Amino acid sequence: MLRSDAEIHKKKGIFREEDFKWISDWGFDFVRIPLCYRLWIKSDDHVIEKDDAFDIYEPALEEVDRVVELGRTYGLHTCLNFHWGPGYRVGSFAEEPFNLWKDADGLEAFCFHWQLFAKRYKGISSDQLSFNLVNEPRTPKEGFMTRADHGRVVRATVAAIRKADPERLIIADGVGWANIPCPELADLKIAQSCRGYKPRGISHYNAPNERREFPVPVWPGTVDGKETWDRRRLEKHYEPWENLARQGIGVHCGECGAFNYTPHDVFLRWFRDVLDILTGHGIGYALWNFRGPLGVMNSNREDVDYEDWHGHKLDRKLLSLMQEF
Repeated sequence: MLRSDAEIHKKKGIFREEDFKWISDWGFDFVRIPLCYRLWIKSDDHVIEKDDAFDIYEPALEEVDRVVELGRTYGLHTCLNFHWGPGYRVGSFAEEPFNLWKDADGLEAFCFHWQLFAKRYKGISSDQLSFNLVNEPRTPKEGFMTRADHGRVVRATVAAIRKADPERLIIADGVGWANIPCPELADLKIAQSCRGYKPRGISHYNAPNERREFPVPVWPGTVDGKETWDRRRLEKHYEPWENLARQGIGVHCGECGAFNYTPHDVFLRWFRDVLDILTGHGIGYALWNFRGPLGVMNSNREDVDYEDWHGHKLDRKLLSLMQEF
């Protein structure tokens, strides 16, 4: 099935200008935009062929242009990230025709799409726009993705981007779902991204599709029924990222937060420690998400006294905490 102009027009408004305005008004300077490459290829089938990945539907890219311009308009740095890139995504909801980490044509398609953006946005300052290559590469494992595979993909993609735009700021997530830094990539002079989801018994308590069942979390204390977590253990977890930053490598926490089933007071105590540790090492952060179950707006927590904000439910306590950092 091929896309039509009507289909694209139906999706207009998915990025709300008011969100960019509020984020800026509240004193923040960064937005991370999750992208799926299938939104701007012509085929709209659940399962695509290899050649489909190279068949671009230009009108769909106008929405990406729009979000980049919204960021510039409101003084926000926009970070474009493939949450679903050719050959890889964290949670597979459809078949991919290739494996990014093993197949040459998968890597070719991945580089093709990033080079497309590099050419399209050349001339926009890296102060305003960055490319975050792919969301949360898995823990290295023989047969799927080794550390060497990951490094090869990152190096090839960085080279493709820099061929079109040598000045673009590039960010690579760490492996192990962005929990493990990659010092072996230091020579590339790119930034690296971590996550603020440890311990998972707090960040993903009762989260949809979570395979483990956690007891009601506390902070500090025994979080998942067997492991004790406190600020000192959090500091130990982020120590490798601190070491990376000390080498002069830019480090950013691309996602952090907790699902709306985590008791709000527990969440805020834990999150204060997370943000204090990160920013204390010069590591910026992005909340996942703005609106929704982990967000500052419309999170539908049952234990929050929400403030009405232009018809939306604002978690003022969470917002105020974030504004401290």
